[in-house]
Amino acid sequence: MSAYLAAEDLSMFGTDPWWLVVVKAVFCFAFLMVTVLIAIVMERKIVAWMQLRVGPNRHGPWGMLQSLADGVKLMLKEDVVVKRADKAVYVLAPVVAAVPAFMAFAVIPFGPAGNEISIFGHRTTMQLTDLPIAMLYILAVASVGIYGIVLAGWSSGSTYPLLGGLRSCAQMISYEIAMGAAFASVFLYSGSMSTSTIVEQQADRWYILLLPVSFLLYVVTMVGETNRAPFDMPESEGDLVGGFNTEYSSIKFAMFMLAEYVNMVTVSAVTTTLFLGGWRAPWPVSTFWEGANHGWWPILWFIVKVQVLLFVFVWLRGTLPRVRYDQLMKLGWKVLIPVSLVWLMCVATVRALRNENYDFADIALYVFAGVLGVLLLTFVVDLFRDKGEGTGRPAEEPAAFDPMAGGFPVPPLPGQEVPPVPRRRPRRERELIVSGGPDTQSDGPLGGSTDGKEASDG
Repeated sequence: MSAYLAAEDLSMFGTDPWWLVVVKAVFCFAFLMVTVLIAIVMERKIVAWMQLRVGPNRHGPWGMLQSLADGVKLMLKEDVVVKRADKAVYVLAPVVAAVPAFMAFAVIPFGPAGNEISIFGHRTTMQLTDLPIAMLYILAVASVGIYGIVLAGWSSGSTYPLLGGLRSCAQMISYEIAMGAAFASVFLYSGSMSTSTIVEQQADRWYILLLPVSFLLYVVTMVGETNRAPFDMPESEGDLVGGFNTEYSSIKFAMFMLAEYVNMVTVSAVTTTLFLGGWRAPWPVSTFWEGANHGWWPILWFIVKVQVLLFVFVWLRGTLPRVRYDQLMKLGWKVLIPVSLVWLMCVATVRALRNENYDFADIALYVFAGVLGVLLLTFVVDLFRDKGEGTGRPAEEPAAFDPMAGGFPVPPLPGQEVPPVPRRRPRRERELIVSGGPDTQSDGPLGGSTDGKEASDG
């Protein structure tokens, strides 16, 4: 198909003078910073509205300057470096976590590549740069950000930050596999890894309609990648006291928070680019207004879509409880990765059949037959496996649970039960024993023994 084999034309990139590249880079940085300030206030206001409370209302009109006040407060706080920390890595970790979040935005298109705008008399594209492998660049940069969190937990010299860092490393690696498979489906359908080309291929239909499973997979994985609720395991206050950033304060703590929100904006921009048509106007607007995708208007549509996705982040945080860590890893390895691989094979099959000029009805029939065959195969395997387990020897009794194994209190393993806690004497009975009353061994109520009360009344 011509759309699938379309050649990439990136000749308009890389021709700007150095000062214009600096201006566009500063614009991307300022856009991220302003969006983060708005996102923090929006999150606190929306969550307060969901929980029937007021939220920030002191700094600025309607509390809109609360984020700026928090940033100033964090910068003025005392910068403490813990005694047992590896100081060089301890200071470098927040930088490693924050910088890649900004770098990924370099290849995000704000407007069409062919629609050049004028900046100080020079014509340029509404994108800092683009690459033939721009999406692989985004994946690589996002992977570097993991090192900042892991190094922060390790260099603090404390147990809880180390556990938080390891949790985050396992979580982000697990969810990046499914994320890469969701990206690959888009690559197969668009025939390109260039962000500007992917948006151009969505001129007729957005990929959220053509690849809905990939969109849902990426939405789940991007929440896990950014360590946001309900997947905020590295910052689980109940068992990690804040996670990897427990020992950080002042501006270094602020950089970790900045990295989290910048990552939210970045993954929202990537979702907009891959599945929501990028800078393109929504369907009702683009049909009756020819100039909706020209001039400076594409930036408006892009910002609106990013803000909608940021609202989804806040909505999830105000709605869903935090999952357990085993549930988080089970979802990543046993659900998302198999589903993403099966969906990727289906997309590859459809693309191959379309390139061979098969009709859509034939393609749907082949895909349905393949899925049905896999389901029947799994049903037969499960049936014989259950019969084999039924005729086998009885399961062994689980080992007795020792709550003080090794001299330390340990939780029970699956299949083990906590021994019953010996009941204490009722409070009334203990008071009678202390005051010289009868020492009864009964665990029942004291309704039948009222000697003490009658003697006091007499």
